[in-house]
Amino acid sequence: MSGLPLYQRALKQPENVKRVLDMMRDQGIKRTLDRVQGKLAAGSATGYSAAGIVIEVGEEVEGFSVGDRVACAGAGVANHAEIIDVPVNLAVPCPEGLGNGMASTVTLGAIAMQGVRRANPTLGETFVVVGLGILGQITAQLLTANGCRVIGVDLDPQRVDLALGTGMAIGINPATDPYVERVLKHTQGLGADGVIVTAATPSNEVISEAMQACRKKGRVVLVGDVGLDLNRADFYKKELDFLISSSYGPGRYDPVYEEGGQDYPLPYVRWTENRNMQAYLDLLQSGRVRLDHLCAEPFDIDRAGEAYDALKVEGRKPLLVLLAYPEREGQRGTRVALPPRSRPSSGAIRVGLAGASSFAQGMHLPNMVKLRDRFSLRAVMSRTGANAKAVGTQYEAGYCTTRFEDLLEDADVDLVMVTTRHDLHAPMTLQALRAGKHVFVEKPLALREDELDAIERFYAERPDGPLLMVGYNRRFSPATQAVVRVLAGRTTPLLVNYRMNAGFIPPDHWVQGPEGGGRNLGEACHIYDLFSALVGEHAVVDVQASAVHPRGEPWRRNDNFVATLRYADGSVCTLTYTSMGEKSHPKERMEVFADGRVVTMDDYKSVAIHGGRHTGWSAPSAQKGQYEELVALARSLREGAPWPISLADQLQTSRVALRIEQLLGA
Repeated sequence: MSGLPLYQRALKQPENVKRVLDMMRDQGIKRTLDRVQGKLAAGSATGYSAAGIVIEVGEEVEGFSVGDRVACAGAGVANHAEIIDVPVNLAVPCPEGLGNGMASTVTLGAIAMQGVRRANPTLGETFVVVGLGILGQITAQLLTANGCRVIGVDLDPQRVDLALGTGMAIGINPATDPYVERVLKHTQGLGADGVIVTAATPSNEVISEAMQACRKKGRVVLVGDVGLDLNRADFYKKELDFLISSSYGPGRYDPVYEEGGQDYPLPYVRWTENRNMQAYLDLLQSGRVRLDHLCAEPFDIDRAGEAYDALKVEGRKPLLVLLAYPEREGQRGTRVALPPRSRPSSGAIRVGLAGASSFAQGMHLPNMVKLRDRFSLRAVMSRTGANAKAVGTQYEAGYCTTRFEDLLEDADVDLVMVTTRHDLHAPMTLQALRAGKHVFVEKPLALREDELDAIERFYAERPDGPLLMVGYNRRFSPATQAVVRVLAGRTTPLLVNYRMNAGFIPPDHWVQGPEGGGRNLGEACHIYDLFSALVGEHAVVDVQASAVHPRGEPWRRNDNFVATLRYADGSVCTLTYTSMGEKSHPKERMEVFADGRVVTMDDYKSVAIHGGRHTGWSAPSAQKGQYEELVALARSLREGAPWPISLADQLQTSRVALRIEQLLGA
């Protein structure tokens, strides 16, 4: 966890502050504060670079086998843990003869290498490296191996001496020797060909001095984290290039590359983050990059506290600390028991959470705490063990696991709650149903017709099978229930207009990709279910849809569309879904016309009735029904009440969404 005070962490992450403020506006202050405090209490996994032995590979993985030694990178995946689950493009084979200790520095090496590649050094050039911590040390060695003369700058004389011992030509301590003047002196007054900044400081002077140390048309590359209040005069006259190095290299922050495993073609992208990782390990194995003099003996993981303390001591200290895990024969365990802190209520529904998503943490789990007399969290399953453990510990689960089958094989799990990415919903739901577990699955239920058919066949063969509930929460909202009461006993069909000002999501967001299925399947399905709740037990007899064609704009066809559903009783319901609007405008509004009355609902905060004697409804913040849907679910499972949403309605909603997807041509 960060050692910075909370306010300083907030200042460094203004985008997260904005998210919190938006959440306060939409969900209320208390719910938002509870979510933020819970997230902070859970902590976050440490580490982003590791090496070890492959114990299992995915079905589609090529190039790796059980028993291979590999080095892995990536915050959130290559954590400090005995077992980690790493996407294929964030792992590389270890060269023969290179130990796990040195190989575990692969992330640092790839970061340094990408910075050097951005600088594009050529044989014989002079480069300055500002900041000789571990990244600076590796950078200096990479430049030396590339045939450059390297000038290193650091306030710590020990670091300067270490770099001089591995080939750096000149070392400068700026506290005693103005380094810009020294660089000019060592370059005949011309300045260095380039400067790579690997320092970490809020000061803006670092970049300013780096530019002053460059020759005309030189380049400055930023790898570290420094102040960026740039002074135009520093680089305008020299026509300098200022470049940012993005972590490990091309592919970083691209979910298709990192999570989806799709590589970039080598002829077009020679150096990806994966290829940078491999090249760095080759340099380590050949001895052209050396780190042995920079680190202490590895610490056993049980002494991790001492390892961190070793980096804080005054005087001579290692620049790098390695953590070692004990070797355990045949280790395959994925389930970790958590210390019990409270006893579940008698008769509580025991829940196995599959997918510790941010939505589950921010919505379902806090609601289950409020309903602790009806729900008990038995287990948390997540692809990453650190996330599963953090969430399981915070919400007092019995154990955490990275294996979905653990939930299915556990006789003490009554209900499986699936909150994974959308493409996993249908297969995990069907697997849990076949295991005899009741299932609550977040929307959408399925992304493909054949997945829906398989679930329907399951219930045709087992009409008394476990309960299935899709998280169509809006029908349970107090606002919706107020509308339903007004419409009770209606004598005319309904005419419903619903507008969703959904806000823009970039085309490369996971929701828009194969994992999410797009916004019609992933979000608009909420409204198709809401229409069914308003109309009642009447089938959809016709579906029409029309989309705004992108024509070069950054939208997909299922980002902006109008869908119209006609029901057997003559009711007509229309959804206008758009991502073209301004997000500050209220997100959702519904108008219902029936029996000489007009009912309007605004953002699940208020309901107004025009005509008749019914009174309206209002709340200080949006009440979208997530709490109420769990209440209804508990009533069905504990008291034998009918399913909260009939199987027919759930299947109909999914089929409507799939049909609209076809009509949109998305």
